[in-house]
Amino acid sequence: MIPRVLTVAGSDSGGGAGIQADLKTMLALGVHGMSVITAVTAQNSLGVQGAWELPVEAVRAQYRSVVDDIGVQAVKTGMLASAELVEAVAELIGGTDAPAVIDPVGVSKHGDSLLASSALESVRTKLLPVATVATPNLDEVAQLTGVHVESEEQLRQAAAAVLEYGPRWVLIKGGHLPGDAVDLLTDGSAEHWLRAPRHDNRHTHGTGCTLASAIAAGLAKGLAVPEAVTAAKEYVTGAIEAGFALGGGIGPVDHGWRFRAGA
Repeated sequence: MIPRVLTVAGSDSGGGAGIQADLKTMLALGVHGMSVITAVTAQNSLGVQGAWELPVEAVRAQYRSVVDDIGVQAVKTGMLASAELVEAVAELIGGTDAPAVIDPVGVSKHGDSLLASSALESVRTKLLPVATVATPNLDEVAQLTGVHVESEEQLRQAAAAVLEYGPRWVLIKGGHLPGDAVDLLTDGSAEHWLRAPRHDNRHTHGTGCTLASAIAAGLAKGLAVPEAVTAAKEYVTGAIEAGFALGGGIGPVDHGWRFRAGA
């Protein structure tokens, strides 16, 4: 059977991030993607014009509908919007026998808030403890832990601060640092440094969603965490290089870059 991955995230009407990016990534990587929509956004290449979260009961019903009938080999989270949704999703994941990739989405690529400040404590104490892999970027690390990373050497400090909240592994994404795109994956003992050349392309909308979904796809296929993250990094690096203009602002990464590369 094709491995099945469930994304629990918000909808991006522009198609570059969120649920749409997740499902495209899963298709590209050969797994069956399924979705629990937590919020609907009015969003394009210029930013987020509006966001409406779904009721907790709607999110819970979607999750149970999929997991109880179809089953999952991995779960991935994105935009969860509120403390109530964070806590409900954390409870659902905690009762599911599958690895979970937690992308603690705080703000959009354009700087629009996608998580209520009142939900941060729930992310720390409820969501991160159920994560197989947590994938914060540097802004999210600062938001969650107060650690501000300005150099590659500080990635270890950031990882240790996030691991304090209980995820089994953390991937600190150092894409906002100068130089090569360097990420640190660690469980507190083993360290894996992932490096990729930085591509001069401003069209990077959906990078975090895409990376987290690619990791979940690898875990669903049975890969160990380091192998899943390494494969995901390779995929998202190619997607960033092939990112394209869309609308008048920041365009998306190209989820289908391998299809076009092989054409």
